[in-house]
Amino acid sequence: MANEQRSIDELSMDQANLFREETVTDRQVGTIRISNPITTNGDNDPERQTIYAGETQIMTPMGALPIAFQIEAKSLSEAVEKYGDAGKVAVEKAIKELQEMRREQASSIVLPGSMPGGISGAGPGGGFKLP
Repeated sequence: MANEQRSIDELSMDQANLFREETVTDRQVGTIRISNPITTNGDNDPERQTIYAGETQIMTPMGALPIAFQIEAKSLSEAVEKYGDAGKVAVEKAIKELQEMRREQASSIVLPGSMPGGISGAGPGGGFKLP
């Protein structure tokens, strides 16, 4: 179902896009999910490429944040080799997104009793959104 949104009435699997998944881990840093393309009878589908996806997590003040990322590779050994670089890019992107979300949250703080333009005394329920 990739990035598509389907209604409950359309709940069916895409028979032309089936994969068998395996998980490989070093039990320290993270995992690699190997998605092997298969046909509807369960045979390997040589017409499509295997997909490698890395998974790890970073600790935030609110707890562990899972990070998932694609690894461009043609084999498991290549995926293992590229895991670190692909993971760093994904973690950096997640950190930037968290920082942006934090900035957006900080800019939406409402100050009671304040009005735009420095006029105070707006009374109960008064306030404004900081730019």
